[in-house]
Amino acid sequence: MINWGLIGAILTPNVGGWLSALSMSGQVRRPDGKAWYQLLNKPPWTPLDWVFGPAWIVLYCSMGFASYRVYQECGGFTAESVYPLALYGGQLVLNWGWTPVFFGLHRVGFALLHMLALDVIAVACTVSFYQTTPVAGYFMLPYLGWLTFATCLNYSIWRRNKF
Repeated sequence: MINWGLIGAILTPNVGGWLSALSMSGQVRRPDGKAWYQLLNKPPWTPLDWVFGPAWIVLYCSMGFASYRVYQECGGFTAESVYPLALYGGQLVLNWGWTPVFFGLHRVGFALLHMLALDVIAVACTVSFYQTTPVAGYFMLPYLGWLTFATCLNYSIWRRNKF
């Protein structure tokens, strides 16, 4: 039997992430045709561009599975699931909103503040997930690791460029 709840939980963060990225089509290049991001002074430990897509797919699937475990453990949308799933929804909205701020608006400093807010809510979400069912908390840990790395990268780009 197909578990549509699990499929929906895994697809939701992926679809939102890809819609956020696709919303930037045509906005990441300057009028001279050069890609804005490619022209930034980035640290030598910046991942190659092709790494980001697969990394986010894995992270979004892991987050989606974690949210489903919380939903399942709490018996659906119940009083017990409201807080952890609200944190999850909040951090998803912040996650999806970072791309337009950084790539669309080219507001690297504001994107860093945005990322720091995301970090706080993602940690709170992970702790809440862990308290509900430890497996869900564990499935959020790769995301926290990536967010830590992404925050450091955002900070380094902000410091290396005149924003």
